[in-house]
Amino acid sequence: MTDSTALYDIPGPRTRKRHRLYGVATTLVLLALLGWILYLLFDTGQFTAAKWTPFAYKGIQELLLTGLGNTLKAFAYASVLSLVLGGILACGRLSDHAPVRWVSTLLVEFFRAMPVLVMIFFIFVALKVQPLPALVAGLTLYNGSVLAEVFRAGIHSVDRGQREAAYALGLRKTQVMTHVLVPQAVRAMLPAIISQLVVALKDTSLGYLITYEEFLHAGKLIASNLDYDLPFIPVVMVISPIYIGLCMLLSWLATWVARRQRRSPKTEAVDVAPAEPGTLLPGDPMAPGRLQGPQGP
Repeated sequence: MTDSTALYDIPGPRTRKRHRLYGVATTLVLLALLGWILYLLFDTGQFTAAKWTPFAYKGIQELLLTGLGNTLKAFAYASVLSLVLGGILACGRLSDHAPVRWVSTLLVEFFRAMPVLVMIFFIFVALKVQPLPALVAGLTLYNGSVLAEVFRAGIHSVDRGQREAAYALGLRKTQVMTHVLVPQAVRAMLPAIISQLVVALKDTSLGYLITYEEFLHAGKLIASNLDYDLPFIPVVMVISPIYIGLCMLLSWLATWVARRQRRSPKTEAVDVAPAEPGTLLPGDPMAPGRLQGPQGP
């Protein structure tokens, strides 16, 4: 006999043994795959000194740092503008005025369905905009339209009773949104917002297609250098961890913000003093003077 809970049966000795075997087998398969990849890298000479020499030169290091700075600059502009555009479009989609709602819906659906690369190329080639503004504009239009749907879904995720109670208190729609709905929806929206910002960070690499000198563009210049025997794999092994680290930093920032929200005085529970007997009103039938019997003449 095995113990059980309300949700599932607790595995018995045989099942636990089988799960341990599955874990050991999976670990061995992953180790074998990693060993095979390392063997291929060594066999093709990816760890030779000739391929890793460029990273020791100051000029190459400055090129990578400049590209990383340009990537962070484009991401900073695109993320801020995407949040602003997403908020504006979300307000439009939640508007009580039908024309505003229809126009906002059309813009959101159009820019969300349009490929990012097409928008970037159109702005860069057709409108003859400089590489950085073209990249930022394309990222803003796409990610802003996606964030608009995230904001709208987050507002709708708040219990309907919260909205009705706020209106019953006489609050206007702007007050209901800013003081009741948005503070509660932020927690639900935060993971999706951070995920979309990670997408924007990775999409900044599309800038190299329009000659914007971002991080991937700098890596491409190094990888295509014949003097260093085309160090493509070493460049990938250097650039990839930096992109992964930046994405993990965004995730850590989201966790920190969520933790700060839980500790915020606006969201923490407030200790309420226990009820105590108050002063009775003069006309109260329980007042001391009214508890006495009738007086004699």
